[in-house]
Amino acid sequence: MPERIKLDSPKISITAIASASALGHDPKLIWENYRNPTHLLRNKDFEGQKYWVAPLASTTRNRIASLLSGNDYYNDLDPTVLFALYVSRLAVEKAGWKKDSNFGINFGSSRGATVLFEKYHAEYLKVKKASTRTSPNTTLGNISSWVAHDLQTGGPEISHSITCSTALHAMLNGIAWIRSGMTKRFLVGGSEAALTPFTLAQMQALKIYSTGKDPYPCRALDPGKESNSMVLGEGAGAVCLEAAPNENTLAEIAGIGYATEPLEHSVSLSTNAFCFQRSMKMAMNGLAPGLVDVVVMHAPGTLKGDRAELHAIYKIFGPELPALTTNKWKIGHTFGASGILSVEMAIMMMQHQQFISVPYLKENSQPAQIRYVMVNAVGFGGNAVSILLKKPG
Repeated sequence: MPERIKLDSPKISITAIASASALGHDPKLIWENYRNPTHLLRNKDFEGQKYWVAPLASTTRNRIASLLSGNDYYNDLDPTVLFALYVSRLAVEKAGWKKDSNFGINFGSSRGATVLFEKYHAEYLKVKKASTRTSPNTTLGNISSWVAHDLQTGGPEISHSITCSTALHAMLNGIAWIRSGMTKRFLVGGSEAALTPFTLAQMQALKIYSTGKDPYPCRALDPGKESNSMVLGEGAGAVCLEAAPNENTLAEIAGIGYATEPLEHSVSLSTNAFCFQRSMKMAMNGLAPGLVDVVVMHAPGTLKGDRAELHAIYKIFGPELPALTTNKWKIGHTFGASGILSVEMAIMMMQHQQFISVPYLKENSQPAQIRYVMVNAVGFGGNAVSILLKKPG
């Protein structure tokens, strides 16, 4: 039996969220894009090889590029860091936190400084000499350190990689710090800028990448698909966590869960995704299954991954199955950032009381209300996280 985690002292709320992805960066536009049943994937050439990818919206890319204006030392930063800087500024501004105040930061990434790693390594192969800034600009701690510098914070800084569940693990860390009483506020998030030839080749080597065609190259969550259909996206998301609900509260943390299962091999889940069964049960924290209205699934679009998560949901919820959805068919799999983008989708559905379904699925149950939403994420090695969100009030 998983341990139950009591979250009633103190209550923890999400008071701001910001993101950058193929959906854009403006909440109004993001919601409009979610309501549109077309995907945001593009078929692009990478060194002579065509891949479906989900790049940042052009307007968002331009906004992020403006960070470089008047900041010469930002020119050498990896896009992963720039993405994190941008969404962190947006989130902190929305929450009304002062730029130089004392709050913690935990920003993670699955791959880290992918663009610079490939650039510096290519230079090394050519001249057998590493660039001076190779090490400081590619270390994983680079992300939170630069966010802290940019916001002039005085709290703890944490960076980590727990593959595709990185962003939700950042939320777990922030929640733990707040519950400990060591801080009252934490900025958490994930960032990924991995649309590079080598990263895409790695995904193709795993034989999980989509070779599908329009209208839906990525058929995430489709139990009837006959081949793997994962598509890689890029983006970042930041969440402001606070110790008590206030007028800015977007969602309350109703439960958290986490689990890791024994490996069969380095990329697999068990058929019934025991890690998800444990993490979801822990996150429900005694809540009746029938009260969970929606599950935003990890569902990367792979045959085994999607089916295993579905099996786990069926085991936990049985006949009281909530509405199921995912955003990866639309914006691709953003690796370490994906969990926060799923949290944003969940919050928007609660705010608008409208379920965003997956358009190619035959069965799309519409919940009567959206009060409790479970968000799932898992990475290589079966390290699952589930976070249960509750609509304020």
